[in-house]
Amino acid sequence: MKTVSAHDLADATPVPQGVQFEDGFQQELQTLFRWRRDVRRFQRQPLPAGLFEELIAIAAQAPSVGLSQPWRFVEVESPVRRAMVRASFARCNETALAAQEGQRAELYARLKLEGLSEAPCQFALFADRATQQGHRLGRQTMPETIDYSAVIALHTLWLAARARGIGLGWVSILEPEVVTAALDVPQDWHFLGYFCLGYPASEDDVPALESAGWEARAEPQSMIVRR
Repeated sequence: MKTVSAHDLADATPVPQGVQFEDGFQQELQTLFRWRRDVRRFQRQPLPAGLFEELIAIAAQAPSVGLSQPWRFVEVESPVRRAMVRASFARCNETALAAQEGQRAELYARLKLEGLSEAPCQFALFADRATQQGHRLGRQTMPETIDYSAVIALHTLWLAARARGIGLGWVSILEPEVVTAALDVPQDWHFLGYFCLGYPASEDDVPALESAGWEARAEPQSMIVRR
């Protein structure tokens, strides 16, 4: 009887199981990844009715620790609440600019870091840290996986939106406690970010911060460590 080594197993061609994705689909998926951008400039054109709910339904298919599904999406329609978010950004952005020096300060001042005045759809993402769904499986030693799960759902929504020609912008230059209070959510909901959703004013496969000279992408191989 032949003995199968670990080397043989590593070289063996895997037997296809379940749904198979053709090369054409895989190439299009790579294109989607490449053209996903953090959008700051939006058209004011409203999104089609029901699109936001459709994107949330797709996001809800994301993996989550213990099947807890802790993501909570708060669509912000109130002009008053939106104004409170913009005011928070203005304060934080002024502080961030003051912390920059020299040419970096000049560059920062030229950056457009939000689309709060233009984006037709805006929402906040929270993680429900008190949820009992999932019966706390997988988070006893790493409770932060609740937050990670919500962020994975957000990224799923991000890609689904881009596939439909819709741009998403993540606004993080905010006071979490101020935004949380402005949106009047349960105290166990942890604020993760505020997002602008709409048709992009322009499109590019290069990140805006890279085009502006703020930072360059690192080589993927530089992010791998082997032990």
